[in-house]
Amino acid sequence: MNKTEFLEYLKKINITPNKKQLEQLDHFYHLLIEWNKKINLTRITEEKEVYLKHYYDCLTINRVIDLKKIKSLCDVGTGAGFPGIVIKILFPHIKITLIDSLKKRIDYLNVIIKELELENIEAIHIRGEDFKGSFDLVTSRAVANIEKLVKYTMHLVSQNGFFVAMKGNVDDELIKPVINKIKSKYIIYKLEKFNLPIENSKRALLVLKNK
Repeated sequence: MNKTEFLEYLKKINITPNKKQLEQLDHFYHLLIEWNKKINLTRITEEKEVYLKHYYDCLTINRVIDLKKIKSLCDVGTGAGFPGIVIKILFPHIKITLIDSLKKRIDYLNVIIKELELENIEAIHIRGEDFKGSFDLVTSRAVANIEKLVKYTMHLVSQNGFFVAMKGNVDDELIKPVINKIKSKYIIYKLEKFNLPIENSKRALLVLKNK
């Protein structure tokens, strides 16, 4: 996905970046590649691949949640900053908390935050199940299976708030006992399945709502 295609596909999910945001995404890419030589952040390093499989993929959350209406977000197991940093760049009004269990990644994220001059965002070295807080939206991308994710995240979701699990194929994970367990405590608000453009790999966004 080149940058022109990136903009075209973002329009389809109601996102239009400004010049500053595009510059921040470009800067983020170069910092990601630089730091990836020091610590293991991503196996995806080609620019076109990063824009498709990281940047665009992260922003598909806007298909199921109107990010313009979100005030606070916690990204559990943020890793290289996906989706938290990307969302912060495109939706700077959101107060964002990034959490990760690896100190090296938190050090890297603090450099990203400083270099990109991002405000109202923090990176904390902690595991999701040990963290305390209350957020409009909690996200987690490619961290664990759905059953475990619910344990790691739902205590962070405010009343009437949402959790979005960003996954590949979820069919094997959403077996009846797991669905029933989730439904006993939370509302399965939405499950949207789609393919990434250009390469057509499967994606799924599972949205749970806190009662």
